[in-house]
Amino acid sequence: MQRIRLRYTKRGRLRFTSHRDFQRAFERALRRAEVPMAYSAGFTPHPKVSYANAAPTGTGSEAEYLEIALAAPRDPGSLRALLDASLPTGLDIVDAVEARTSGLADRLTASVWELRLDGVDPADARRAAEVFTAADTVEVSRATKNGVRVFDARPAVVSLEAVSRETPGSPADRPSDRPCAILRLVVRHVTPAVRPDDVLSGLRAVADLAPPVPAAVTRLAQGLFDAESGTVTDPLAPDREAAEALTAVPAAAATAPTPEGPA
Repeated sequence: MQRIRLRYTKRGRLRFTSHRDFQRAFERALRRAEVPMAYSAGFTPHPKVSYANAAPTGTGSEAEYLEIALAAPRDPGSLRALLDASLPTGLDIVDAVEARTSGLADRLTASVWELRLDGVDPADARRAAEVFTAADTVEVSRATKNGVRVFDARPAVVSLEAVSRETPGSPADRPSDRPCAILRLVVRHVTPAVRPDDVLSGLRAVADLAPPVPAAVTRLAQGLFDAESGTVTDPLAPDREAAEALTAVPAAAATAPTPEGPA
């Protein structure tokens, strides 16, 4: 059984699709592309698809991940192209690798988010970000099915800063006469999960920053947090490196000199 790991996006209006909506669309794409899926056992077999840490409904993303199990081997690049052509524009399959290592979900420990705040002056956003990062605690509340939960959002936020422009791949600038601020933040995946809207609630609480319209939120990256560089690394890199190592071994054996026998 071959396992393929995919990175996909949620762009434009399709950022408002729920995770369940995407699951249905993806399973239809698997059938259209005639992917030889492996199925679970039991009375109601399901295709073996594992989703990892999906973004909340309403947020865009450039870095969503899933893994599929195949009953017959396929080339990851060809499979990516077939699935991408079978999905609506906005739900795009942008990368595919064969799983050569274990623990994909364990490598998704942090996310890079971008928050577009229309109607907010960049200088005000910069000052609010500085107040947030200087605070020891930032208590926020969230409504849950068991009532309102209050927790400290500050420890999960590794960095929060105002930037001058959006990152390529995030939503394009919309023409507007109003000011617009862009915040970039790196958030660790902890329990309870701290989401971008929790950070916005914290900014409102500690710095009185209240955007006049809902923020446009996009996840730019997701993976292991590298404390030395302060960046989030590609979670599919270990699989690529393992594949390169496997192909390098036969190549090295083929070029190795043949030992001479006795004269």
